[in-house]
Amino acid sequence: MASVAASSPISFAASFLKIKAFPLSPRFFPIRTLRCSVSSSSSSEPIEFDISFAPPKPKPSSTRGGATPQQLFIPWIVRGDDGTLKLQSQPPARLIHNLAIDATTQNPRKKDKPKKKQPQATSSSASATASASSPASHSEVKPKLSKAARRFYNENFKEPPQRLSKVLAAAGVASRRTSEELIFDGKVTVNGILCNTPQTRVDPSRDIIYVNGNRIPKKLPPKVYFALNKPKGYICSSGEKEIKSVISLFDEYLSSWDKRNPGTPKPRLFTVGRLDVATTGLIVVTNDGDFAQKLSHPSSSLPKEYITTVVGDIHKRHLMAISEGTIVEGVHCVPDSVELMPKQHDIPRARLRIVVHEGRNHEVRELVKNAGLEVHSLKRIRIGGFRLPSDLGLGKHVELKQSELKAMGWKN
Repeated sequence: MASVAASSPISFAASFLKIKAFPLSPRFFPIRTLRCSVSSSSSSEPIEFDISFAPPKPKPSSTRGGATPQQLFIPWIVRGDDGTLKLQSQPPARLIHNLAIDATTQNPRKKDKPKKKQPQATSSSASATASASSPASHSEVKPKLSKAARRFYNENFKEPPQRLSKVLAAAGVASRRTSEELIFDGKVTVNGILCNTPQTRVDPSRDIIYVNGNRIPKKLPPKVYFALNKPKGYICSSGEKEIKSVISLFDEYLSSWDKRNPGTPKPRLFTVGRLDVATTGLIVVTNDGDFAQKLSHPSSSLPKEYITTVVGDIHKRHLMAISEGTIVEGVHCVPDSVELMPKQHDIPRARLRIVVHEGRNHEVRELVKNAGLEVHSLKRIRIGGFRLPSDLGLGKHVELKQSELKAMGWKN
């Protein structure tokens, strides 16, 4: 007889008592019936019951297929409705029901929502749907960003506050010099306070700026870059009094700006450097002051190539005189290279290819004049690594790409 003693009171109604028994071979364990006794401190008399083991099944013959494992017999001791303990081979129905409820509660299955069937589109609507699902249309929808993402952008990528005169020039009010005059004259207010200092740092997206009673828009115009094939007779000035200005060649572009960019202010365009009224060829037009300052300043040492047509014949002494340089604006300027170009049937006059990097006023004309030659025509064909497109007609412009800006030395 086996005796099981409990160290604490046993509550049979709280849980089930489960005993696992493995089938034992009668060769080593001949007892088929096991008598058990359970005692508790609450009851004086112990409860006795018998556990019977089923006889082992005969092993199948190895010649007739593989061996199958023996069935595991698990006895369940359950208290009945009358309060007595009884032994059964199946778990109680109440336990199976509770386990099924727990499994349903812990792992609820998500119901798959039925997909709505889209009607078949016609050829016209299919093309419209394809255009709507194109990458360009997806790029217009701006995703919502978290606070952490916006903070990271503001700290690392957002432009810091800029000088007031620079913001006015970028907004298209006037040139930077004229904007400084407006500030000195007391015609600019920032957040309701009169500002007389052009170096005041402002943020147009947050600060309220008024000029002559007109508010500056919070959103500044985008930066644009153009290459213009300047014709003869146009001057590089954006003044309103100038009649034939190169900026007037962009009137059609600016007039259609609101249709192409609704809600965005128009850019104020100006030239990067200058070409005199008689010089033709490549000139860059933009609204980016930093870009213009970088390209036009002599310290940038950006090479500029010109084709000069001269009157008369060119001899070796002329080439040597041009190569030695001359004084321009008090500085001795020496060209990077001077080359006599071969004659062409349609161009009877002699031509020179001159490359300079100083970029001073009338530098090429002064070099040719100092050599004793007369300039018939002058055309600029290259700035840095960007060359004037051969198919770009006079008075026409083309928007510059980022790779072309980098060819000019712009790294922003």
